[in-house]
Amino acid sequence: MLVIVGREDTGALEAQVRGSRYAWDMRLISVERLIKLVQIKEKSDDPATLTQIRQLLQPFEYTKIDRIIDVIFTTAADVEEQIVEQAPADDADKGGESYKQERTDPDLLSAKRLEAVEAFARLKGKELVRYSRTLFWSADKNLRACCAVSKRYEGDYQPYWYAFHPNWDRFLAEGQDSYFVLSCMDRNEAYAVSYSVIDENKKNLNMTARGDRSYWHVALTTSEDGSLAINLSRIGTKFSLKPFAFRWPA
Repeated sequence: MLVIVGREDTGALEAQVRGSRYAWDMRLISVERLIKLVQIKEKSDDPATLTQIRQLLQPFEYTKIDRIIDVIFTTAADVEEQIVEQAPADDADKGGESYKQERTDPDLLSAKRLEAVEAFARLKGKELVRYSRTLFWSADKNLRACCAVSKRYEGDYQPYWYAFHPNWDRFLAEGQDSYFVLSCMDRNEAYAVSYSVIDENKKNLNMTARGDRSYWHVALTTSEDGSLAINLSRIGTKFSLKPFAFRWPA
């Protein structure tokens, strides 16, 4: 049993639980802390984080604190993955151009992401709810979207860059109608690339392998007509994003 309380001074209630035969079957949490856990869940993209949060809410003895440490470690690793979302690829992936790395305000990234997802939902005629920081799905879980946001980098060779993570790949693969939505901070335009297209071309993208923190590099380059295209770095070609574009009012 999980008892959710609306006040902080729960010492008497805690003492009653500790001194009863239900001590190993009950846990207490305040509404405020439960909301904080929900906020962590919504900002996360790592399924392991959600699993650890659920385990925290289940009764367990605190003499050995390994489980609590696991939650801290998993959440910290998830934060590191969020930083990767903004990190550009290596110099080879940027065409040899130099760049100065400046982090974009996470709140601005989140606002742009929601703009793109809401516009995409209108396009599909369905409501999408948040599954995690970048993942969204319909009530029946059939329509799915992973929305990544990139600032504009210097130069025209590859002005936008995204990481595509394996857990995003699994989430989209399990849907019937799934899309990788590429949003740009300086555009009221995004690109909803069907998962089948992404899945077919993963082998043609550069990849960083860091054990369970691996990701594919999705770099957008400029075509001859000025439109954007995904750079298939491993085979030296690109495909236009024109067919996947959608816009929304400024």
